[in-house]
Amino acid sequence: MPTYIRLLRFSEQSMKDLKHLRDRVTAAKKAYRDAGAELKQVFMVMGKYDVVAVVEAPNDECLAKVALAQAALGAFRSTETMRAFTEDEVAKIIDGLK
Repeated sequence: MPTYIRLLRFSEQSMKDLKHLRDRVTAAKKAYRDAGAELKQVFMVMGKYDVVAVVEAPNDECLAKVALAQAALGAFRSTETMRAFTEDEVAKIIDGLK
């Protein structure tokens, strides 16, 4: 399955309720699983973003569905999602260049 990196910033609402972060991560894992994807890893980070999530999803549409559902909950004030390519995927891409 394709891998995606999601960069997330907590909303003010989420910052006030950080003590329930574990429960929210558990709920997010279930939401991804229910949609046919998998939340592989979650990292709290310092800098512009608060969270980096590594997700595997069968396609962009599946990931967008979960991302939009999460956005509707108001937990994050901004996000950025990007497709990540494994070393093997990059090799195939490069091998396909003419």
